[in-house]
Amino acid sequence: MAKTDPTMKVDIKGLQCPKPLTWAKCMLDTLQAGDTLEVLATDPATVDNFQAFTRVTGHELVEWQEEAGGRFRLLIKKAPPAG
Repeated sequence: MAKTDPTMKVDIKGLQCPKPLTWAKCMLDTLQAGDTLEVLATDPATVDNFQAFTRVTGHELVEWQEEAGGRFRLLIKKAPPAG
């Protein structure tokens, strides 16, 4: 899969749950529907937490990958407003 260029990036490496989700939610709140947020994190629970977060919120976890050194890269697409 080709790497998608995100609309915005947030580097939250070193933060533990729930801070990665809190930061990501704040960043997503500033984006338009269809925009993408790249999240860089190191919390081992990151992938599970963001999978649950996107299921509940309707955002889309477009892709994720584990990189060297226990780092994670996730790409989240903002959902349109509910209603």
